[in-house]
Amino acid sequence: MLEHWILALASSPWVYVALFAFATIDGFFPPIPSESVVIGLAALAASTGRPAIAVLIPVAALGAFTGDQIAYTIGSKVDLHSVRLFRGGNGRKALQWAENSLAHRGSSFILAARYIPIGRVAVNMTAGALGFPRRRFTGLAALAGLTWAAYGTAIGVGAGARLNGHPVIAVVVGIVVGIVVGLVIDWALRRFLPAGDEPVALG
Repeated sequence: MLEHWILALASSPWVYVALFAFATIDGFFPPIPSESVVIGLAALAASTGRPAIAVLIPVAALGAFTGDQIAYTIGSKVDLHSVRLFRGGNGRKALQWAENSLAHRGSSFILAARYIPIGRVAVNMTAGALGFPRRRFTGLAALAGLTWAAYGTAIGVGAGARLNGHPVIAVVVGIVVGIVVGLVIDWALRRFLPAGDEPVALG
């Protein structure tokens, strides 16, 4: 029953609308798990042929790009330290990390942060707050969104290809692998991309 429902959903054109919405909202509201959606749909595509991967990647990338632009705009208009997401715990640490690292590493950090759910929101909003050039940010957001969509799709396709004929299992395995890879990337970026000693101008 569940398998039939999932396959019917994957065959509907509305799945692309949902994917775009998830990826967009995730750009400024991290509890929406867009990585899991991309990976799950890619696993289905590899296992069943639906939805179309050729459409999946650009839709996910466009949604990510749109969400990042919204985050930048919010950061340019709002005092981030007053935002509930960043007032305590991991949110406050993420914002401090973003402020320090963005001021020192700029462009490379915006690209890397796309792979960290809360981190990308903090970095993109901070870019807006610190006046990082909008034109440069737009180009970086486009590149980051495309590579992020391709990365998530590759994980899903890998799981789906190995579990061909078992779409539900392929989705679950793909999402779990994606979560683990995401945690590894998060750890690696925080370990090997600390803020430098000499600040680099954002302009």
